[in-house]
Amino acid sequence: MKLQFTKMNGAGNDFILVDNRSGGVHLAPEDVMRLCDRRRGVGADGVLVWVPCRSGRADWAWEFYNSDGSTAAMCGNGARCFARFVQRKGGAGDRVTFETGAGVITATFDGGRVTVGLTPPCEWRLRETVGVKGGECVVHSVNTGVPHAVVFVPDVGAVPVSARGAELRWHPHFGSRGTNVNFVQVLGEGRIRVRTYERGVEGETLACGTGVTASALVCARLHGFGSPVRVVVEGGDELEVAFQEAGGEWTRVSLCGPAEFVFEGEIPIGGGLGG
Repeated sequence: MKLQFTKMNGAGNDFILVDNRSGGVHLAPEDVMRLCDRRRGVGADGVLVWVPCRSGRADWAWEFYNSDGSTAAMCGNGARCFARFVQRKGGAGDRVTFETGAGVITATFDGGRVTVGLTPPCEWRLRETVGVKGGECVVHSVNTGVPHAVVFVPDVGAVPVSARGAELRWHPHFGSRGTNVNFVQVLGEGRIRVRTYERGVEGETLACGTGVTASALVCARLHGFGSPVRVVVEGGDELEVAFQEAGGEWTRVSLCGPAEFVFEGEIPIGGGLGG
């Protein structure tokens, strides 16, 4: 069959979006992997599929696939792209809600920038020491829809993200499913730079929304950063993480940044992809 798709990116984190409100599209993991293949397919960090919300808790729902064919509960940059896709294709107004594996996400729009309200962070684990090649590493962990590890470094540009990220992503300390890994450089009060090794992509991406959020919240907790925190990502864009904190509880966490349309097309799936 021929699959109609839209290619989008959020701060360089790129996605293939598919309208499956009719239920006629059935993607196997191998379809996802070939679609995301940058030589044999469209090329993307993940696939977002628009489906009806059967729980009645939101306007719509999504199915999210990493580029390795696995599923994930949440993706911050993907959420912004998905919201803008729904707005354009479905005629939504200035607000849309959709259900993810991490809960219901609310999105609002301001031109090409989209703000998504995220689920409250959980599973905090700060100042843990993890043994790695060459010594020990201080790691801070938090779940912002998916699990993230945060490591502070003096110069994020000098970090071998592929090697160090892979080592921590698969480290036994984080259990059988592992974690996403963020390397963070503090640029100044309320401003940081982040590079992320993403689980499911199994490599560095130009941006990771939930990783940006995790990094900003860890900085708020450890360094007293106020809201919002500005975050420079590897793709060069600057995202903004806002939040409220009272009595140790973090609420109204949001991520704001661009969501851009790249192109639309169609491609065969189900055995015909790639020729």
